[in-house]
Amino acid sequence: MPWLLLGIVSCSDTASESPEEPEIVPPADYELVWSDEFDGGGAINDENWFHQTRLPNGSSWFNGELQHYTNRTENSYVADGFLHIVAKRERFSDQGQEKEYTSARLNSKFAFTYGRVEINAKLPTGLGTWPAMWTLGRNITENGGYWADDFGTTGWPACGEIDIMEHWGFDQNRIQAALHTPSSSGNTQNKGSIVGEDVSNTFHVYAMEWTAEKIDFYYDDQLYYSYSPTSKNNDTWPFTEPQYLLLNIAMGGVAGAVDPDFTESEMVIDYVRVFQK
Repeated sequence: MPWLLLGIVSCSDTASESPEEPEIVPPADYELVWSDEFDGGGAINDENWFHQTRLPNGSSWFNGELQHYTNRTENSYVADGFLHIVAKRERFSDQGQEKEYTSARLNSKFAFTYGRVEINAKLPTGLGTWPAMWTLGRNITENGGYWADDFGTTGWPACGEIDIMEHWGFDQNRIQAALHTPSSSGNTQNKGSIVGEDVSNTFHVYAMEWTAEKIDFYYDDQLYYSYSPTSKNNDTWPFTEPQYLLLNIAMGGVAGAVDPDFTESEMVIDYVRVFQK
């Protein structure tokens, strides 16, 4: 299918080690419609987020992942103005299954059609870690997802998936954006990557801008991938219905074998913001 890849780019940025909290200035022609600035401390704001913990097929997650997702503060919490999602090596039993790792997978209780998402974050490190910031169609029929009972009518990938940022510990500073559609799912062709700078120790803004014409992806202010099929139909462009946000760290699977010395690592998020015109 037609797709546009702007290429793999190596670049530097001006991300600070300790981001300040300036006034939120929407991009030109946009206004802020939803955000979490992760103020306060303790458990995450359950008015904004749902912990997805149910094993979708009763025994495991997808892609050969090795973790249980939990709703414990050991795996996700807010402190000092940041969200922490923590992947841990620990033997943990849930739903009749014992696994060697735990983590957290958050669904937003907000869904939207078209807009710009900005997430300022530091990424985990370690072989076998697989953090992601992404969206799924609100209409997905995924067992245990927040929206499935009320809106689930459509399976994956017909619901559409937008991967704002994926990272694998075996390629430390490379991040990837991708689209999953009926015409290109699984190991999709619709993807682009960029080599960032010190992504596990410094904050960077990962952004996605979704319109009726195309979807653009940014690392800090740099556009590095754009998706706009020449022929739009349900197979190439399922992105006409509301999507919701997901934040998680998976372990193993596509990320490969986990470092035997791995104990824990975290994704630290300063804010999540959604803007619309």
